[in-house]
Formats: sequence, structure tokens, C-alpha cells
Amino acid sequence: MQVTETSADGLKRELKVVVPASDLADRQAKKLDELKSQIRLKGFRPGKVPVSYLQKTYGTQVMTEVIQDVIGESSLKALQDLSLRPALQPKVDLDGDIEAVVAGKADLAYGMSFEIIPDITLGDFKSISAERPVLKVEDKEIDEAVERLATQQRSFEPREEGAAAETGDQLTIDFLGKLDGVPFEGGAAEDADLELGSGRFIPGFEEQLVGSKAGDDVVVNVTFPAEYGAAQLAGKDAVFDVKVKAVKKPVEAVIDDKFAENFGFDALDKLRDAVRAQIQGEYDQVSRQKLKRKLLDALDDLHAFEVPPSMVEQEFKQIWSQLEQELEHQKKTLADLEEPEETVRADYNRIAERRVRLGLVLAEAGEKNQITVTNEEINRAVMERARQFPGQERMVFDYYQKNPQALNEFRAPIFEDKVIDFIVELAQVADKEVSREELFAEDESDVLPHIPPHDHAHDHDHDHDHAGHDHEGHTHEHDGETCTDPTHNH
Repeated sequence: MQVTETSADGLKRELKVVVPASDLADRQAKKLDELKSQIRLKGFRPGKVPVSYLQKTYGTQVMTEVIQDVIGESSLKALQDLSLRPALQPKVDLDGDIEAVVAGKADLAYGMSFEIIPDITLGDFKSISAERPVLKVEDKEIDEAVERLATQQRSFEPREEGAAAETGDQLTIDFLGKLDGVPFEGGAAEDADLELGSGRFIPGFEEQLVGSKAGDDVVVNVTFPAEYGAAQLAGKDAVFDVKVKAVKKPVEAVIDDKFAENFGFDALDKLRDAVRAQIQGEYDQVSRQKLKRKLLDALDDLHAFEVPPSMVEQEFKQIWSQLEQELEHQKKTLADLEEPEETVRADYNRIAERRVRLGLVLAEAGEKNQITVTNEEINRAVMERARQFPGQERMVFDYYQKNPQALNEFRAPIFEDKVIDFIVELAQVADKEVSREELFAEDESDVLPHIPPHDHAHDHDHDHDHAGHDHEGHTHEHDGETCTDPTHNH
């Protein structure tokens, strides 16, 4: 095999690889010989089929397989011999007459074009200074959380005959929704339980049932919100014919040890400890994300090097797709943004470049410090994912068992977290006590520019400026779900 570097421009590289026809012929002969024991031909004993017959019948197919194998092996060896790390999969272009190559009359020649991972000199992590916001759970928060649990656990009993419904009561109703007098799909239900004041139904629906009594027929007039999930209903005036079948008042749960048993605890104190741990865990997660953003900013300041354009383009497509999905969800277009599309694209391209650079820095830091992801860590992540689907855990485990490549979605973020933890240990990190409002206040880096921020106001654990990819360009993805019931408030 002969390898020639034909071009080296910045991070771009082009190689020409030539594999002699004699090498291909030797491989072909070896594969044909292996076929002898598999071919059954009348008049010949197993393993005694003439080579001339095999060559005539299977020669082209076998040579095609040989060429594919040789390209894969030789391209990898060429990169290893030259100590080149491609940013993405190299592009291979065959040279010459491929039919002559298959026929064994010409050498295999092909070109490889790709971009390389640059040499990265890591900055001094010990020079990084950052504050970690810290918030401890107060007893008042535990009280409020337990009271919310009690509200969720409360039962309802019928009000006295003829009593009017109050906010907080539960009604059992039948309803039929109409647009311009015509019933619409999904706008009807029977024996539906509705707690007045819960906000489950669209604005104005529940309020018009306050004061109703069992047996009443109530006409409810509402307007679907302009941003409503079902496009055929968004912004439309609707009328609901509602039959009130029962009015029940809430019976508050008693918060004691017996109440705690409903949640699997033998004492109220243990329930409160579990609630405290859960809330503290949420605070600690937000704190970690805030610290992570500050570290990423510091790492960005520490490192300046050219990044592979192909990786930037790949990352740009990822975040641009996110923008388009956000706009589609809000029923908007690029024309609705405050700045011209070319300005938005330029901003997103800068973000993509930052993400790629940070991803390469973290990958280099992990490699230089021998940080790896263990199978045990992957398995724990799979178990956590399975817990998100109660009753379907076996299905989740089977999916990842049958699709081991899907485990990469766990490997990249676990690796990133371990590298971040390593840097935290070296950096000068000082804890700073903050209020809940300060902890959950959005930083400028919490959201991508130009995306209307209201959908992210509650999304404190979503790191919109993560470095979530490794040398293979893996990125984190986040899924969401929406309610499609037309009576419910989105």
C-alpha cells in the first residue's frame, strides 16, 4: 500500500492511497478458497469445486467485497501511520476505472478528504476561579411540600343536597363542546371529574361552574387561547353544554404517621427527610449546572484554536433545528424574530463554534487524564432511564440490549460530567449562599439568543450551552411532551 499526502491546508487534509492489484488478487483467491467447502456442485466432492468455476461464478462478487474491506482497513491504517485524527468520517473518492479494478487488471486507487482534530494545548485548570451557588432547604419548604402531598391525597365527599359548588370542590360532569353550533372532535366527555380551581381546563371554563348544583345544566362560553396546541381550535370561540351530575367537597388529609404510610414510610419524620433530600437534590442539580456554565465560560476564555468547520456545521444544524422546532411550537416563523435571519445565523454559528471548541477541550482533558466511562456507569444510566417508564422497564432494557449503539447517548454526557468534576477539583471554587430566587434566576447563557424565553423560564436544568459532544460529535438531546386534549389548558 502506498499513501501520499496530496494536500495540507489548515485542518484540511487529502490523501491518495494505492493498493496493488496483486494484493487484491491474493485476498480474492483466499476468499474463493474459503468458498470451496461451502459450494455444492453436482459431480464434485465437497471442497473439490474447480477454482476456475468459482472465479467465473463468484469472482466479481468476491472482488467487490474485497475492495470494500481493503478500503476500510487501508484508510484506517493510513490515518494511523500518519498520526492523523479525522474530525468526522473521511470522504472517499475512487480513482480510475473501477471495473478494471474489479476485473483484477488495475490497482485500487482512491482519495481521502477530511478535516483533522487540531493539536490542543490545555490551559491551567488551577487558574480558574468560580463561585458555586449554594441553597439549603428550609423547614418551611418541607412543610409546604408535605401540605401539597396532603392536598393531592385528599378525598372528596358529597355536599348536602342542593349545595352550590365552591372553588376546590370536585364536580362530576358531562360536557359537549361546539364551534358555531357544531360539535368538534375531542370536545365531549361523560362522568368527567373536575376540581374547580385546578386550572386543568381552558381559561374561563371552571370559573363558570362555581355556584352550580347537582342536576344543573350550564352553558359555558370560552375562547381557546391563541397559542392553543390544536390549530383548528386556537383562538376560536366555543360553547360547552355541561351537565353537573355531582358536587363533592374536599376532605383534607391528616398529616401524621399514618399519612406517611401512604408513601411507604413508617413515620412522618422519615417522609419529611425524604422530601428534604429530594428538594435538596434539585437545588444541588441547579447549582451544579450554574457552576458548569461558569467553568465552560472560563474554559472558553482559556483556549483559542481553529476548530474543524465540518464539526461546526454539524453542531450548527443541531441548534438551528432546535430554533425551528421552538418557533413551530409557538406557531411562529423566522420572520417573527427581532433580527434578520443572517444575523441570527451568524450568532448561532458562533455558538456552534464555541460548543465544538469546548467539546474538544473536554475530550482532550479526559484523554490526557485517562478519564473513562465504565460499563457500570452506563448500566446505572440505563436503569435511571428505565425508571422513567413505570411498567415498561423490561421493554427499555430489551431495547438497549438489542441496540448497543444506542448506549452512546449515555456515554457522552457521563464522560462530560466526569471531566467537569475533574476540573472542579482543580479549579478554585468558592461556595456562595444564595436565595431561591437567585438560584433559579436565568443567566444570559441559559437560553439561546433569539428564541422567545418564556418556554424556558422553568427549564433550569437544561444547559443550553453545553459542550455535549465527544470526538465523534455526539450531542445531548432533550425530549418533551404536550397535552392534546382540547378541553385542557396547555
